[in-house]
Amino acid sequence: MIRTTPTFRRAAQGSALASLVLAAALAAAPGAVAEEDNATPPGSSPVCAFYDGDGMTAFGEQGERVSQVQCMLANRHYLPWEALDGVFDTRTLAAVQRFQADHPPLVPDGLVGPRTWSALWHA
Repeated sequence: MIRTTPTFRRAAQGSALASLVLAAALAAAPGAVAEEDNATPPGSSPVCAFYDGDGMTAFGEQGERVSQVQCMLANRHYLPWEALDGVFDTRTLAAVQRFQADHPPLVPDGLVGPRTWSALWHA
């Protein structure tokens, strides 16, 4: 699956204002269970650019797919930013299960397969 960036987003990617608008939009994601101190760290971007696919990702794995899952969960307030380490640990597992429970018909099994990836991309 190849994802392309819409033209309007490509033109605004270098803009600090566009980053702030995107951060505000992501922070207002409906249905997210907010963690108390989940503000975007100063100087960071809410844009996740580690992995662009839908491969099965599960507990115990490490790498770009896990970093992508963690970043998207942090953007949706299911995981604090300091938890982004590229390791699918118990904290990430719990965040995935909470996200899945909040997005039926996903089954809260903690496995990030094509349906959970799609929900993460479109939440």
